[in-house]
Amino acid sequence: MTNKRKYINDPVYGAVMIPSDLVFDVIEHPWFQRLRRIKQLGLAHYTFPSAQHTRFQHVLGAMHLMGLAIGVLRSKGINITDDEAEGVTLAILLHDIGHGPFSHSLEQIIVRNMPHEELSRLLIAEMNRHFQGRLGTAYQIFTNNYPKKFLHQLVSSQLDMDRLDYLARDSFFTGVAEGVISFDRIIKMLTVHNDALVVEAKGIYSIEKFLISRRLMYWQVYLHKTVLAAEQMLVNLLKRAFLLQRQDELISATPNFSLFLKNQPTGDDFEKDARWLDRFAQLDDFDIVASIKMGMGHNDPIFSFLCESLINRKLFRVELQRDPFDSKYVENILDAIVKKFHLQAEDTRFFFTHDKVWNKAYNPLHDRIMIKGKNNELLNISEASEQLNIAVLPTIVSKHLLCYPKLVSV
Repeated sequence: MTNKRKYINDPVYGAVMIPSDLVFDVIEHPWFQRLRRIKQLGLAHYTFPSAQHTRFQHVLGAMHLMGLAIGVLRSKGINITDDEAEGVTLAILLHDIGHGPFSHSLEQIIVRNMPHEELSRLLIAEMNRHFQGRLGTAYQIFTNNYPKKFLHQLVSSQLDMDRLDYLARDSFFTGVAEGVISFDRIIKMLTVHNDALVVEAKGIYSIEKFLISRRLMYWQVYLHKTVLAAEQMLVNLLKRAFLLQRQDELISATPNFSLFLKNQPTGDDFEKDARWLDRFAQLDDFDIVASIKMGMGHNDPIFSFLCESLINRKLFRVELQRDPFDSKYVENILDAIVKKFHLQAEDTRFFFTHDKVWNKAYNPLHDRIMIKGKNNELLNISEASEQLNIAVLPTIVSKHLLCYPKLVSV
């Protein structure tokens, strides 16, 4: 008999234990193993060279935190059965299985009209059939159809194990100290009130630090200018590839990615034909990188330029500012791009992006973080906090973005 209660060495938490035979078998599944080949932070390694960690590492870390949370809640008298414990553990383990290559960077580019959460739902449902219904509790918890709603909050909320792990892990691998959080303290302060996950009053300062760290990580890592430049180039490169494919231009790509280039499936196709799930579950970062390398020699100058620039880190310039860009300034950039690269005006969209980015650390309209005080009084964190700057956290901060080649001078 194989010993499936393995320990995995994790640089963030130390020894992470696989808690059950079923969890081990799910981790061994090929669809789950694909997460080893999906970078957690997409193209952030172009800015932070050590940010090479994967979705596989992240979900194992989130699984570890879930085990800690289950233990804390049980110690406080919260009834969580063994089946529920395994179910919520599997739900957090599988919550990112629907992520495609480079994670959020290519959200709804390879599969249109279907976010990764919906792909995760379909993949978990299909895996449940593979495992003869043994993932049924996990599926119910993931889709928020299980009677104990606090279990879903541990998987998906504004204070879930997903967020606690990715802040701790992304901070560790990028070296950005502002993202360091007291995940162990936060978990110890969790409890359940009226079937809702809440935080004991003693944990309020750790929650404040968590929210502030999340906001800082967005500006310093997730929305870093160089990261945004690489992501925009990758998106525009793939949009060009899809366009060329529609025009019957030959695009060299890996066999699996070729299926997506030629068929360009949408969410509806996934709903109608379950075979697309298996095709998607074979697609990873390596397919995209290999295809981009093959595209460096393509006869389309736009596509080959983008491929070569991304592979060799010749990244575009990004400008960010609070106020809208002057329309004349934008026109001058577009004119300069046309002249520099000898483009038709309609093709400038592959060399130029004019968009907005948002940073919102806390959304009080969506599953608020509640602080449980004396006499079981519940307060929203934005009301309970004594910090002056906590009140601005629910505010959406947006910036206007321009992205274009550094070869262009205005």
